[in-house]
Amino acid sequence: MRIVLFLGVLWMALAVLPPETRALVSDLYSLEVSVDTDYKTTGQSTPTVSDEATPIVLEPLQDTTAGSLATRYSLDLNSSEETGASTSVGTPLFDDAAMANIDFSVPMVRTAKVDRHLQFFSYHIRDRFEQWLSRLERYRPTVQNIFSEFKLPLDLVFLSLVESGFNTHAVSRAKATGPWQFMAPTAKIYGLRVDKWVDERRDPVKSTIAAAQYLRDLYHLFGSWPLAMAAYNAGEGKVGRSLARVEDGDFWSLLDTKLLRSETREYVPRFVAARQIAKDPARFGFNIQPQPPVEYDEVLLTRPVHLKAAAKAAGVSFEDMKALNPELRRDMTPPDPVYILKVPAGRKAVMVANLPSFQALYPAVYHEPKRALVKARGKERAGLARLTPSPRRHKSSDWLKGKPGRSKSQVLAKASR
Repeated sequence: MRIVLFLGVLWMALAVLPPETRALVSDLYSLEVSVDTDYKTTGQSTPTVSDEATPIVLEPLQDTTAGSLATRYSLDLNSSEETGASTSVGTPLFDDAAMANIDFSVPMVRTAKVDRHLQFFSYHIRDRFEQWLSRLERYRPTVQNIFSEFKLPLDLVFLSLVESGFNTHAVSRAKATGPWQFMAPTAKIYGLRVDKWVDERRDPVKSTIAAAQYLRDLYHLFGSWPLAMAAYNAGEGKVGRSLARVEDGDFWSLLDTKLLRSETREYVPRFVAARQIAKDPARFGFNIQPQPPVEYDEVLLTRPVHLKAAAKAAGVSFEDMKALNPELRRDMTPPDPVYILKVPAGRKAVMVANLPSFQALYPAVYHEPKRALVKARGKERAGLARLTPSPRRHKSSDWLKGKPGRSKSQVLAKASR
């Protein structure tokens, strides 16, 4: 009965909305249903390799600078139904007309909030923001190349400054991870692997490709880059419900309301301020030295390899090898039939030749960590220890003896009063 009453009230509420708002609500509902269906049908499994498997085989791949990055990862950028090509989960089909309607300029709006963030970046966290700019400078050519392949505004590259300062190991309070701060369900929808071995939200290239797909989908849903960025932060459902309650369908009309969280209301002004500084750092007193771009070669592995063995074989430090493969959650590659490991540029042949001699010194063996005993109130509680009741201590019969000069009958008589 309650469900029927709720549906009736919902139907009456939708009936009084304008046609444009009803269409937006319908699109949001369809998107949420498709996202939920894709997430339920997308499973990530970790294959295992038996001890009787064939020895390790190393095959060099093409250099990362050759060809399109999105093409190398089997992503369809601009597919149409005429080609009949299938796309991965989270990559909708857009024809040439839809791609031509994309606005390639992010509007620059000067508000008091923008000025406040400009002052915050330029004075209060000046050293930290300069570190963010230097870190992004190393990945900026790769990120701009990916965004240009997806026909997105190149200014959206600076959105990563607001998200994480392009820190591959950044983790938010809500457990969003990586330079583009993906939540695990959204990351899996857009083809990123997240399990106990690999977290591709930390991969600079793959997470950027997923972010470009997500931003493109949000723009086609809302038709505005400020709204798309707000939905990237708060979720498309929250932004859609907020738009249904205001007259003007733009982001700036939502700033004076409390329909969005304070974090989301400050998100777009923070991006505008970060973009303004990043496009002309010298104007704001930042001295950003040119940074060499990140370059690497790729090696195909058919057996797990410890990163220390790979680093010794390539003649580089263990820290450099881990920095090139931030998506690895262990100090070894996963037990997949095929895995691609990134090595420093120019060290591929050396690693292939020397790796067999270092594998015995650093075997790729992983043991599940044992649960540590947790002491609570003086008792050990872990596993079966907390299920085993402690023996009760019974009072001895010595209490009946009482004080000297008193009989047991007198003690019992006093206790029964």
